[in-house]
Amino acid sequence: MRLFFIIGIILLNLTSCRKVVKSNSEINTEDTLKIQSIDSSANAILEFKSEQKKDSILTVTNQKTIKQIKQELIQKGFQTFDYVDVKSKDTILMQQYFIAFLKSGPTRSQTKKEADSLQSLHLAHLSKMYELGYADISGPFGDNGEIRGISIYNVPTLYMADSLANLDPMVKAGRLIIEIHPWWAAKGFSLR
Repeated sequence: MRLFFIIGIILLNLTSCRKVVKSNSEINTEDTLKIQSIDSSANAILEFKSEQKKDSILTVTNQKTIKQIKQELIQKGFQTFDYVDVKSKDTILMQQYFIAFLKSGPTRSQTKKEADSLQSLHLAHLSKMYELGYADISGPFGDNGEIRGISIYNVPTLYMADSLANLDPMVKAGRLIIEIHPWWAAKGFSLR
């Protein structure tokens, strides 16, 4: 049964069908099926997910190949490398990001009203960075220490990450200072 399912999915991909109707009993909502070519640098990934309804729709999502993603990143100036997972033997594309540590700055004597205003502007800045695709994750630490929070910048250079981080109104006011480090992560993996 599983072999017929895989063959069916391959045929659907070849004929460019976008949707196939299946019942919930035939779909494992936790599965992600990967179909790979012989050339691991050109692995094509197809994801199959179902919605939680009586009759689910199985949507075939054609994603770019790892090779295409890597070429686009390199053209934009990003640093990348391939990592082969020892267990799965999958080739994983690693991308360089930049992690900005937001640390307590030298000027923290603002009034409560000024600090609250700066906080609102700070959050608006972080939201803008996320919306524009420059920052993927931002958030405060919960221990009230010297390092107040982090932002992970998805930009090609340290200079660009530093420039964007220093546009933060809290940094401009001296309430925070920035310390940035290159950080590598697998492209496309999400937090759990």
